[in-house]
Amino acid sequence: MPLHRLYLAGPDVFRPDAVEHGRRLVALCAEHGFSAIFPLSESLPGGLSPQALARHIYQANVAHIDACDAVVANLDFFRGPEPDSGTCFEVGYAVARGKPVIGYLPEDGSFAERIRQRYPQAVGAGLVDAAGWQLEEFGLPLNLMLAVPARVVVGDLRAVLEALRG
Repeated sequence: MPLHRLYLAGPDVFRPDAVEHGRRLVALCAEHGFSAIFPLSESLPGGLSPQALARHIYQANVAHIDACDAVVANLDFFRGPEPDSGTCFEVGYAVARGKPVIGYLPEDGSFAERIRQRYPQAVGAGLVDAAGWQLEEFGLPLNLMLAVPARVVVGDLRAVLEALRG
């Protein structure tokens, strides 16, 4: 099935320049022949309580995923040695809806190797974290619940788009 419309998931929505960054990502997708939705593409309604705004954002993002052919997810570490939890939900939702997911990471290596390299203070001796809890190590770049159902590309969004076109 050809992929035309992509939902761009990731912690990029929390950047200080999120709206502009999202526009750049959508433009990059267009340069490669894809239509893309970035979660902050639309302005948010005013006058809502924080809980009502959260519900609105959730419903809009789920509707965007439903309307897209695939999810492209920035699965880089965010606020520690794990991907953004909202992005993880979006990946799981897409998988449950039968949509392909393509994730991207800035470096190669297994999950434990990547944590050890970028967050050495979080790792203990062997395959345990600093608190003694086991590190997952299956030779996959992410937790198996993300790495098994998703195609993972090393690089950035451009690398994903080139892989999809090739």
